[in-house]
Amino acid sequence: MTEQSLKNAFLFRQPILDRQQELAGYQLSLRRSDELADERSVSRDAAALCAAYAELGMQSALGNARAFIGIDADYLRQEAIELLPASGVAIELNGVSVPDRVTLTRCQSLRERGYSLVLTDYRGIDDRSRPLLPMVEVIKIDVHAADPEQLQNFAGSLRKLPIKLLAQGVGSREQMERCRNLGFELFQGRYFAQAEIVSGRRLSAPQAALIRLVNLVGRDVDTAVIEDAFKHEPALTLNLLRVVNSVGCRGSRLAQPVTTLRHAITLFGRRQLQRWLSLLLLAPGSDGGDPARSPLLQVAALRGRMMELLIKHGPPGDHRKLADLAFITGILSMMPVALGLPITEILAQIAVERDVQLALSERRGVLGTLLALLECFDNDDAAGCDRLLSGLPGGFDRHTLNTCLSVALRWLNGNAA
Repeated sequence: MTEQSLKNAFLFRQPILDRQQELAGYQLSLRRSDELADERSVSRDAAALCAAYAELGMQSALGNARAFIGIDADYLRQEAIELLPASGVAIELNGVSVPDRVTLTRCQSLRERGYSLVLTDYRGIDDRSRPLLPMVEVIKIDVHAADPEQLQNFAGSLRKLPIKLLAQGVGSREQMERCRNLGFELFQGRYFAQAEIVSGRRLSAPQAALIRLVNLVGRDVDTAVIEDAFKHEPALTLNLLRVVNSVGCRGSRLAQPVTTLRHAITLFGRRQLQRWLSLLLLAPGSDGGDPARSPLLQVAALRGRMMELLIKHGPPGDHRKLADLAFITGILSMMPVALGLPITEILAQIAVERDVQLALSERRGVLGTLLALLECFDNDDAAGCDRLLSGLPGGFDRHTLNTCLSVALRWLNGNAA
């Protein structure tokens, strides 16, 4: 696979969540707009996918999240597989029929080298799966290819084996819950970003408080007004002081800790404060989960950062101001899912620039086109990505999008500024 052909495909990712609904990894796939958009066509060219993983520095970008990479029967025997980091990837055995002795020896060798093997297209214990069961760590079952009774039988027959079951193609939270009750431990899909949007839904008290604060910070009001609003939210006040006093916030320690709200707000800055409050709106409730691993929060932060990076590839201009607007646009685009409200009702409560409002409500302007592009990118829509890329001014292409994904993931995992 040449470098040029690598630049002609999109590197798509599908989140894989664990039983706590925290991010456990990504299914990576390469696809061009002229390919069929079905899961059976994903990762057909294993060499290109492995090359993309290396070229874009995905090991560093993904941090603790593993990359699930499809390997076909031919590429399985190539030594190039061993260039992939055993701790960072899970090798999916795609297109492997009834395994012969060479295939089984190769799988055993990879397992001994620390690689995790994933058996896909599972159809029950048969001549294909039986010899591979002692070697695989994960079995992937397509929930669309099996009816409820089959799913129950598959899970039951594997329950006593030290193997994790992964539900592929989960489209709703109800579907995820059914699979979890059957013993599945991993869930692939974007069901977490599918929420019921209801006009007039009442916000919880913490959500309403955050909306008020985001609105105040986005307007040209005196710091004293913002300070007074924070005083009515003790938990948020303590959280803000903790963040501002962290080394990561300022880049270096101050001689004395910040102990007053006014000092914290001034030191944090309006721009950073608005970003922080907006992200808090997407964080899960007090359910014991780690907000940093919330998939919805990660999608929002990643989308905001990618929009911010893509702005720099556009026509010359005031990139700093537009990049700030791009970041907040990306974050706010996930608010309807987080709050269960239409974007029009959310925008009526939050003060945003007109460019942001047009982007979110009508997908208009450069910000609107970039947002639509990243929505297609998140949904593995290669044709949609190509169409939107062709309408953007400046240096936007497939490779730019893939590179921005890698940089944004690295930033999200704390491996880059």
